[in-house]
Amino acid sequence: MEDNRQPGPGEIRREADAGPLDRPAHDTTQTFGHDADLSFVPFGSDLSDAELEAIEALPAHSALFLVRSGPTAGARYLLDTDVTTVGRHPEADIFFDDVTVSRRHAEVTRSGAHFDIVDQRSLNGTYVNGERVDRIALVNGAEVRIGKFRLNFFVSPADLPQPSDG
Repeated sequence: MEDNRQPGPGEIRREADAGPLDRPAHDTTQTFGHDADLSFVPFGSDLSDAELEAIEALPAHSALFLVRSGPTAGARYLLDTDVTTVGRHPEADIFFDDVTVSRRHAEVTRSGAHFDIVDQRSLNGTYVNGERVDRIALVNGAEVRIGKFRLNFFVSPADLPQPSDG
């Protein structure tokens, strides 16, 4: 006897029970287990001389992303426009060619010397200092994670608060 009923709440439907109309007609996007791997370990101040020089050379009202881990580790991205797009789309300003990154993953917005990162409803999320965020102000040295890429954010030294002469 054939059982054509739908599974009830809490019941498991096995693949062998699925009919031809129950199977997806196309591949679906999969999330990758980043939530299980949220071990936030800051990189500290282990910057190379070349990275320190690049940060020191930043003009006012600009910032820099240094890729610390991921397929493009060591890359540097200058943030000197009002909106910088980040994603897997080939036309993104910062192009990360990896399935853990959404096509339109995030945007970095600039207002004067102030930078925010805004998640664009990405599948795997945008993380700042280990916390998933929708929108947050970026501070000097912050760690940003987009997919499997870990980046550090640095503002121009000209925009950092100057120590007061007491």
